[in-house]
Amino acid sequence: MSVALGTTRPLPVRTTPVGDPGDLLASLPRTAPYAWIRHGEGLVGWGEAARVAVPPGPGRFAWARQWLAGVFGYAHVDDAVRTPGSGPVAFGSFTFDEDAEGSVLVVPQAVLARRDGHAWLTTIGEAPLQTFSPVRDPGRISYGDGSLSAPQWEHVVARAAQRIRDGELEKVVLARDLVATAERPIDVRLLLARLAGRYPECYTFSVAGLVGATPELLIRRTGQEIESLVLAGTTPRGISAADDLARGAALFASTKDRSEHECAIASVRQTLAPLCSSLTTPDEPELLMLPNVQHLASHVSGRLADGASVLDVVAAMHPTAAVGGTPTDIAIKVIRELEGMDRAGYAGPVGWIDAHGDGEWGIALRSGLIQGRRARLFAGGGIMGDSDPAAELTEAQAKFRVMQYALEG
Repeated sequence: MSVALGTTRPLPVRTTPVGDPGDLLASLPRTAPYAWIRHGEGLVGWGEAARVAVPPGPGRFAWARQWLAGVFGYAHVDDAVRTPGSGPVAFGSFTFDEDAEGSVLVVPQAVLARRDGHAWLTTIGEAPLQTFSPVRDPGRISYGDGSLSAPQWEHVVARAAQRIRDGELEKVVLARDLVATAERPIDVRLLLARLAGRYPECYTFSVAGLVGATPELLIRRTGQEIESLVLAGTTPRGISAADDLARGAALFASTKDRSEHECAIASVRQTLAPLCSSLTTPDEPELLMLPNVQHLASHVSGRLADGASVLDVVAAMHPTAAVGGTPTDIAIKVIRELEGMDRAGYAGPVGWIDAHGDGEWGIALRSGLIQGRRARLFAGGGIMGDSDPAAELTEAQAKFRVMQYALEG
């Protein structure tokens, strides 16, 4: 069943409590799985009750809100659970660049969810048949350069750092891509299982071929309460406990990384303050330890002043300084000039929204765009005036290892 904006046919939606479903990801069929999982909780979906390609341009989030209002407005909902994520839910992925094609919203025909020990199933219309097939390994993986080779990307980093030293901007986030080719078609379910198992602190996601495990929560809305996790400043994990501790201490003391983090916090604070009646940001960041890297992290929380939906907040926040730079408009201009590639959904908002405007959206980091036997992997980092190109390349390579593990195990 496919529903377009403006239809007069109601969507029959039913949400019922269910027993513990076990591993949510194990419920997914091979074809077009949707997922948003952290610590074994979240939502998975399959089938399509409604889907739309969001037109590019500065009004894309407003267009998306209108489309969702039309689809959700025609829903006839029987919701016995009544919690964020019950009733009709849309998964979405927006491109990093507002002028790029590729943003999409999908309302799955079935959504299975679990939170705080409670599980539920939402179906739209007749419950879609699940045609399960064994999860198959993609076989041997080969890698090739994406838009830029490693030396070319180091040169781009050096040019960006010089422009920062010249006073054109304070910070820019540059990314690069890597192309992976498998022997057999890549089964997204295998990638999701590996990512969720190895990176439980991250949000493992799958939306329209964009798959990854992001540590960065752009925004969570629960009623009027909002939360965000800001990450900026990164170092690889150590080869021993002592080395790990030393690397974390060096990251915390790094002028370059602390300055980068403060830019990101200031960007979030400036964006959220007009939307909130109260907003709390920490005085000092903390260290977030992931299996492959350590990040400087800050938790931000607040209360919305009006009835803004989670997508309204996403529209206001994207792109943050953590994935774009400072000042934003100049940083985006520099990215377009220097990167030499279309980021697609990488570093764009990815997540879900329900009919009440609640939801969770992350920044699509540590991700890849999967198509058949091919995967386009992305990684990047914040560039400051004193950035060392070789060190930035090492950081990006460490971030690639997340999706390389998902592909290879």
